[in-house]
Amino acid sequence: MKFRYAMVCSSNQNRSMEAHSLLKRQGFDVSSYGTGAHVKLPGPSLREPNVYDFGTPYKQMFDDLRRKDPELYKRNGILPMLKRNSSVKLAPQRWQDNALDGSFDIVFSFEEKVFDMVLEDLHNREQVLMKSVLVINLEVKDNHEEAAVGGRLTLDLCQEIEKTENWEESIDDIVAAFEKQHRRKLLYSIAFY
Repeated sequence: MKFRYAMVCSSNQNRSMEAHSLLKRQGFDVSSYGTGAHVKLPGPSLREPNVYDFGTPYKQMFDDLRRKDPELYKRNGILPMLKRNSSVKLAPQRWQDNALDGSFDIVFSFEEKVFDMVLEDLHNREQVLMKSVLVINLEVKDNHEEAAVGGRLTLDLCQEIEKTENWEESIDDIVAAFEKQHRRKLLYSIAFY
């Protein structure tokens, strides 16, 4: 694969990890991140989320939730999701703290708020390399079913981008074809860092 990819959602749990897992299995150079202040997972009610710090291992979250209410977290898909996540990487990582991970060619986000946060962070970084990075937002609802669809669509788009010699020259055509084929609107922007 020619390009280095980052998948970004709010908590580095569902949407970014579904895409990360799928792209990794297909041999892509991919990492994933979240932009939130903390990692939030559904709890017994909307007012009682489970909150963890970025860097808390997925296995530790799995064990914690299995201890709290194994039936609830199995039924709502959180335990299987955490098990998948722990097979991809150790722990959720925060986008704003990733500077030491090196540069990326293409960054995907899965909601507009995250897209805006990624662009703001890139614009605020010290621009040492003056390297262009393509940031694409594919809007995906934060549930397991939509994350699976979003992961497959992300893979399709990455495969199209990989076919090009230089994405900067062909991204408008790639996006237009994708939007027409999948009837999904994409936001995209080029940033430098």
